[in-house]
Amino acid sequence: MKSASNSGDQMVLITRTFDAPRALVFKAWSDPTHLQRWFAPRGCTLSHCVLDFRVGGKIHTCISTPQYGDCWCIGAYREIVPSERIVYTISMSDAKGNLVESPDAGKADDWPRDTVVTVTFAEDAGKTTLTLHQTVLESIARRTGAYPSWLDMLDQLAEVLKTG
Repeated sequence: MKSASNSGDQMVLITRTFDAPRALVFKAWSDPTHLQRWFAPRGCTLSHCVLDFRVGGKIHTCISTPQYGDCWCIGAYREIVPSERIVYTISMSDAKGNLVESPDAGKADDWPRDTVVTVTFAEDAGKTTLTLHQTVLESIARRTGAYPSWLDMLDQLAEVLKTG
């Protein structure tokens, strides 16, 4: 099941139910080996993933795309409640982890340099409902491809969860 806010004036909000226990879905977000399997849209690769999964720890990723090149991001974990909630910042960066403005990273002028991603996990009858909120207008995320990228990555996560 997929759903999302339809209003272009709202922040990104995506809800997805997975046929997997909450602990497994949470692990897919918290373990770099699992992230490597799904955390890039189809046709792209997660070419760099450094994860220090603890409050205050950093995440540094690069999604490599054949069409647009490398998208480097860095962030910090603000809140982690095992199997329930992850809150982290995500900002445009360079390969060394230095913050850069979105246009300097080759991104849209109106894409914010910094956003906050909140992911919650709720289990019911062995299934997990994941809710993802990102502090960027959905209209911008749709126009820049970030929104469909989230949807595609969550589709891949569903496939990964089925195979274990």
